[in-house]
Amino acid sequence: MTLYRRFPDVRSVLSALMTREFGALLHEASAAAAGAQTARQRLVHSAVAAVRLLNDDELMRTVIDVDTELLLPYIVDRLGGTQRVGEQVIKAHLDAGKQDGSIRGGDPAVQARAVLLVVQSFVLSLRAATADVDGKALLAEMSHHLDAALRP
Repeated sequence: MTLYRRFPDVRSVLSALMTREFGALLHEASAAAAGAQTARQRLVHSAVAAVRLLNDDELMRTVIDVDTELLLPYIVDRLGGTQRVGEQVIKAHLDAGKQDGSIRGGDPAVQARAVLLVVQSFVLSLRAATADVDGKALLAEMSHHLDAALRP
């Protein structure tokens, strides 16, 4: 009963759980890339790590396998809490990259949204996309695309 005092329905509970779980994974991905020399390298490495971590996450796999409709509003209607957290992490990398000269100029909000959309597409489509293409090679290509797009 206490749970339903805080959340109006099961979808709200699941949404809060996803935000918490996926937010932690995004921070883990950033930490995994902390040793890279430039902010651009840290952003690219953390983006690839985020795709790997989210695709390996049991909750994400379950949502994609069992209740894809739960994700649909966050793809076509609005950005959710996890996406906002991801965008903040990306923007921090972008700001640092502009400071160290490793990332080209541009509107950081627009650049962060573009990177978020690339990463999100890989998170949601990686399993289907690797049915006949090597997963490591595909993530290496994602890394190359992001690096080239952000390079000054």
